[in-house]
Amino acid sequence: MVMTSHGPRRSVSLLGLGPMGAPMAANLVRRLETLTVWNRTPARAAQAVELGARQAASPAEAARDVVLTVLPDLPQVEALLPGADGLLEGWRGNGVGEPILVVHGTVSPVAVRTLAEDLWREHRIRLVDAPMSGGVPGAERGTLSLMVGGHQQTVESLAPVFAAVAETVVYMGAGGSGQLAKACNQVVVAGTIAALCEALCLAEHYGLPRADLLAALTGGLAASEVLKQKSGSWLRGDFTGGGSARNQLKDLMFAREAEESAGAPSEVTELLLRQFSRMVAGGDGDLDHSGLIRTIASARAGEPS
Repeated sequence: MVMTSHGPRRSVSLLGLGPMGAPMAANLVRRLETLTVWNRTPARAAQAVELGARQAASPAEAARDVVLTVLPDLPQVEALLPGADGLLEGWRGNGVGEPILVVHGTVSPVAVRTLAEDLWREHRIRLVDAPMSGGVPGAERGTLSLMVGGHQQTVESLAPVFAAVAETVVYMGAGGSGQLAKACNQVVVAGTIAALCEALCLAEHYGLPRADLLAALTGGLAASEVLKQKSGSWLRGDFTGGGSARNQLKDLMFAREAEESAGAPSEVTELLLRQFSRMVAGGDGDLDHSGLIRTIASARAGEPS
């Protein structure tokens, strides 16, 4: 179900001002009446504060009606909950009834469903999983795609918040459904990157100019958002920033977990896991996932990856 942007106004905070969270905060503060931000490294909040956001000193101080987390994995989200400076204490102290915790990072569909059940049963907290696709450019433009799982009425109430950061918001179903959709998305993204890297290496072997091949692919059926966003990296040979290979590998592991749970293992996912595992093991884990071309080129040349 594609969501519209109507819903009640709520106080909102965003925790995690990394490459995705920082531009999301910038778009939120422009669209919402108020926004509170928190980051483990306080200096990263400077841009959001300059735009008008309020900086919290702790997760407890950032405990609003709606708390958006933009963090790499679920353990980092869970670490924000307990203790005197944690969200649970903050919500209690602020008198927030039935707060909403939104997990924007890509995490295990199984684990997030369990956490959602525990938080509702023990604390009456609604967890919504809303992983993102669109990369840093999408976060900067406010054109992300969100795949959302959770209690439907809760999700619908978040429409004005999601509209500030996303162009496409699709309700996928009950808790964990958003992460299942993201796992599918990540198999497609990783597969597209791997196929393009293989094609570029093949073309290079025969002396075809990389820029010309990319231009030809962009104009035909092989065109994709991946090709659009990553062509510059392949042309420059610069793979700093962007979505890391380490995170891509993590996401593929979640996809395999879901496939195994369904009794439907995928040969494609296994192949992608091997390729990105080699990239990470070769020391390129912090590079953008399009840097897989380095690993593939080294393997073709008979060099250690």
